[in-house]
Amino acid sequence: MSMNPNKAQDVWKDAGEHVQFTVLELKRQDQQKEQEAIQEFVDRFQAITRSLRIRDNKGNLKVALGFSNDAWDYLFPNAPKPKELETYQTLTGPKYQMPATEGDLFLHIRANDEAAVYELMSQVMLFLRDFTTVVDETKGFRYFEGRAIIGFIDGTENPQVEDAADYAIIGDEDPFFENGSYAFAQKWRHNMDIWNKLTTETQEKAVGRKKFSDLELEDGEKFSNAHNVASQAKINGVEQKIVRMNVPYSDPASGNTGTYFIGYSRYWKVTKTMLQNMLDKGDYLLSFSDILSGQLFFIPSRPLLDKIADGELN
Repeated sequence: MSMNPNKAQDVWKDAGEHVQFTVLELKRQDQQKEQEAIQEFVDRFQAITRSLRIRDNKGNLKVALGFSNDAWDYLFPNAPKPKELETYQTLTGPKYQMPATEGDLFLHIRANDEAAVYELMSQVMLFLRDFTTVVDETKGFRYFEGRAIIGFIDGTENPQVEDAADYAIIGDEDPFFENGSYAFAQKWRHNMDIWNKLTTETQEKAVGRKKFSDLELEDGEKFSNAHNVASQAKINGVEQKIVRMNVPYSDPASGNTGTYFIGYSRYWKVTKTMLQNMLDKGDYLLSFSDILSGQLFFIPSRPLLDKIADGELN
C-alpha cells in the first residue's frame, strides 16, 4: 500500500471561503455508550458529508474530523495509535507561551456557501450533543485576496498544491495510519490597534514580506524575529514544510479579532519544531497577540473512519 490522497480527509488543499472550527470534549460518563455513539456518529458524519455535496454540488464542501490523544485512548483503548500522537503540552520560550487547552474531537468545515457549513454542523450535532460539550466554536472567513487579517497574503510558505499531499499526509512510515494526518489547531487573538499603528515599512519587516506584492524581503531588511524567519523549521539542516489553512475570525464591534491557525502535517515533530522556533526567536507576531488555545489531533484516513464506524478499533 502507498500514500493515496484520495483516501485522506480534506487536509491538504483549499482553506475555503466560509470556515468553521469546532472543538468538543467527551463527557466521559459511560465509556461503552460513548464508544458506540462515536461509531454511529462517524458513520453518519460521512453520509451527511456525501449528501451535502450532492445538495450543494458547487459548494466545494471540505471536512476534516480528528481525535486528540486522550480521546483516542478513551475511545479505542485496544487499538494501535499513530506514532507521533501525543497530548499537546504548553510550549514555552524566553518571553511567550503557547498554551495547551482541552479538546477531544475536532471538526474543520469549509465551503463556498455558509449555508453548507451551517447545515453540516447542525446535522452532526444531532449525534454529538448528548455526549459532548463545546470547548470552542470559531467561524472564519476568507479575507480579501486570501490575506491574513493583518493584511498580508497568508500561506505563501505552503508547498505547491501539487506537492502538498506529501507534506500533509502520513505515508508508509506508519502503515496502519497511512493517509491520515496530524492537525495542530491554535487560536490567536490580535490587538489590532497596536498593529495598525505601525508603519507599513515596520509591518513588512515584522512579517518579512512586502505587504502589497507579497515579495519576500532580503534577509538584511527583515527584523531578526520576522515571522517568516521565526516560523521556519529545519531538521538535520533541511527546511521542512506543513500545510497551513489559516483564516481570520472577527467580531468587529467587540474588537475580538484574530487568526485561527491550522497546520496539517505528515510529521507532528515538524509542526512542533516550528512552534518552538517561533517562541525561541520571539516571533514578532507574538508581541501584539494572545494565544487562546492549542490542541493536537489525529485525522484518520477515510478507510480508517470506516473501521471506526464498523467498531473494528475498540
